Amino acid sequence: CLEQLTSLHMFAQMGEDLKLDETEDFKKAYENAKRDILAQMAMRETLKDVTITDDEIKTFYEENQQQFVKSETVSAKHILTDSEEKCKDILEAIQKGEKTFEDAAKEFSTCPSKERGGDLGEFGRGQMVKEFEDAAFAAEIGEIVGPVQTQFGYHLLKVEKKNAASVISFDQIKENLRTNLLQQKQGLAYNKKVVELKEKYM
Repeated sequence: CLEQLTSLHMFAQMGEDLKLDETEDFKKAYENAKRDILAQMAMRETLKDVTITDDEIKTFYEENQQQFVKSETVSAKHILTDSEEKCKDILEAIQKGEKTFEDAAKEFSTCPSKERGGDLGEFGRGQMVKEFEDAAFAAEIGEIVGPVQTQFGYHLLKVEKKNAASVISFDQIKENLRTNLLQQKQGLAYNKKVVELKEKYM
């Protein structure tokens, strides 16, 4: 960083020695830079007093509760194969204790999730194809379900965890709301100022 800063100053000195600051190109660039800096400073001046209070955040949260409902989700693993018969053979091997679900996924699944033992992580409704989603949300925790046919092939799936629908607490969402509401308020202040400036200068 020091080397770059030193080089910058040396090139600037070179520009002065070459009297580049007396050229038309310099004058145009200087005016453009001056305009940009003035515009940025004026925008900061316009927005400096725009704030969001805790009461405003709380009011928005209470009036928009539906936005903060987290839908039910499941965490599941699956094994994907290209035939129902193969799926049934794998299921039989797991039920006999010859293989664990995770080892079978690593060995037989055609889905990239095989590297994680078939783990798909947590997902909600609308994120998976309907047949798979219906089976996952209907399954009991730890139960192996399948074969389930989808457009991708035949699945065995095991639900690891279920999470009921819940409301995101105010404390969890407060700072995100502060950022979003402040941006909205700043946007309104900016647009209002643009209208005023058009009337004044155009």
